[in-house]
Amino acid sequence: MAREQQSAGGSGLGIFLRTRRAQLTPEDVGLAAGAGLRRSPGLRREELATLAGISIDYYARLERGQEYVIAVAEEGSFTEAARRLGVTQPALSHQIRDLEQSLRAVLFERGAGGAGLTAAGAAFLGHAAAAVASARQADSAARAAGLLAGGELRLATLQSVTLGIVPAAITVWRRAHPLVPVRLEEYTHAELLAEAMNRGGADVAVGPLSSTWRGPVRTLGHEEFLIVLPSDDPLLSRDSDVVALGELADRPWVLYAREVGLSLVVDGACATAGFTPRVAARIHYTDTAVELAVAGLGPALVPGNMIPQRFAGHARRPDPPVLRELAAFTRPDPSPAALAFIEVLAEHGTL
Repeated sequence: MAREQQSAGGSGLGIFLRTRRAQLTPEDVGLAAGAGLRRSPGLRREELATLAGISIDYYARLERGQEYVIAVAEEGSFTEAARRLGVTQPALSHQIRDLEQSLRAVLFERGAGGAGLTAAGAAFLGHAAAAVASARQADSAARAAGLLAGGELRLATLQSVTLGIVPAAITVWRRAHPLVPVRLEEYTHAELLAEAMNRGGADVAVGPLSSTWRGPVRTLGHEEFLIVLPSDDPLLSRDSDVVALGELADRPWVLYAREVGLSLVVDGACATAGFTPRVAARIHYTDTAVELAVAGLGPALVPGNMIPQRFAGHARRPDPPVLRELAAFTRPDPSPAALAFIEVLAEHGTL
């Protein structure tokens, strides 16, 4: 009875330490383990076994016995439990008999109708389930942490995205995973991003959806484009923060070089508004476009998150709106670091 009361009271490392202080036998340690011995993150199996004065093989059998008891209880049958666990029924029955001998209690009532828990078995089951779940969680956490404890994350982005959605995510990543540095490479066009991924040149690519990419894609949202105008432009004196693109049809524009993906965005927006923009300049970088537009060379269409705060008063929303969907691309077998970075990007990236 004293042993049965001990199996029902307390759980975790506290039971284990109490058994050690009382200098109990290995059988008593088996009872404590069956009553819910959970693996502390700071103690390995070998350390627990050594502290208890038992072999690692014996400790492993205790853990395996817990899993077997759970399977039989859930299936209501030794035969079905053995099939589920991928072992023979005699092996499973032998393992549970050994556990019952260690516990000095019968866990199951065997009969033609299957296997049912005894009172001792029911008391054992709750603690065993908690112990098995705790061990699995500890193992999963350790594996996940280990996978992000080294190496590097190779990131490919568009030039027009690097200063927009990416920096905030990198800041969060560096704090959370200081042992996994980011190596970033810029590209001028979305198709080049897809090409870099296809040849294995990056773990994650960030940019607009690519027509040629067939791998996994995580949509991040839409970025809004704004028109940048000089400070003396009469359109800025209006109460409205919206400017019809058609009103700018007769002006020369600060445009992007043909090989830059943003040139397609600007050409498409102007075509929708019914005109083809005249060229005042063709440039490669959005920060250059902003500076030249503010200087008065011509209007520029720029991702809103790329416009410095000091120039916010020079920006207006175009009508019709100009939006671009951004996504993160990974290969079919993404690394743990790639998956983790995409989650950070989705949560902290600035659109």
